[in-house]
Amino acid sequence: MSSYANLLPTNGKWKQQITDYLQEDVPSFDFGAFVVGDKLETANLYMKQVGVISGIPFAKEVFKQCELEVDWKFEEGTVVSAALLAEHNGKLVVAVVKGAANKILLAERTALNLMARSSGIATQSRLTKDLADSVGYTGLIAGTRKTTPGLRLLEKYSMLVGGVDTHRYDLSSMVMLKDNHITSTGSITKAVKAARSVCGFAIKVEVEVSTEEDAREAIDAGADVIMLDNFKGAELQKVAKSLKAFYAAQPTSKSFLLECSGGLTLNNLSGYLCNDIDIYSTSSIHQGTGIVDYSLKIN
Repeated sequence: MSSYANLLPTNGKWKQQITDYLQEDVPSFDFGAFVVGDKLETANLYMKQVGVISGIPFAKEVFKQCELEVDWKFEEGTVVSAALLAEHNGKLVVAVVKGAANKILLAERTALNLMARSSGIATQSRLTKDLADSVGYTGLIAGTRKTTPGLRLLEKYSMLVGGVDTHRYDLSSMVMLKDNHITSTGSITKAVKAARSVCGFAIKVEVEVSTEEDAREAIDAGADVIMLDNFKGAELQKVAKSLKAFYAAQPTSKSFLLECSGGLTLNNLSGYLCNDIDIYSTSSIHQGTGIVDYSLKIN
């Protein structure tokens, strides 16, 4: 099985971002490095909370740029349970780091911060996907574009490790026509036509709607994905069923996906789920999520 790390370009800009993060942390003198010197040391990287291990390639790059050797004890995507954590007295050794003391301490906080953030998103993603699976939902749970500037690659990557869909990566990945696009253009039909004239056959067009009537206009205009935005649970399920039944009965079928978005969280998702909706997208799996606590201790 291929590793998630193979998704990352070998010469990608993300490696320069790691360099920038390290430079941000030491803009001039590293006083702590003077204190410890370059004595060879070994340190344990501990995971101290239940969750999904994520962010290893990013931490690896930090350690590599700091000229450190690392022996990883677990693979990306490993679910660390309360029982496993308890077996190790609440501190699971995820990796062993070897090298100069000053370089270990230089890498420490940047590597830990990236893994903590990545693992937090992967964990929340996994919890949300597991909840959907538990009630028999067979479609996709997806993230959104509400990512942190500068950390989009890390955050989208973490969603994948957690088992959910990343949705569109950026404005160039898919056309999403929201209320402001439609208001400015004049109608859903005009907006879809304008988008299709430039995006070609290879890029999907999605339209955000707030009524069933608007959803039908978007489908008839040729939209690929219809986002039913901010519909309530029972209303959402009624509209989704109606749309699927209506177009299935037409002599010439139209291919489209239905998406639900707007205020979905782990606490209310089960009240919205139904298999007439193909995608549930939510920023709650990556925006404002908690972190998974890691630490690095020299032996």
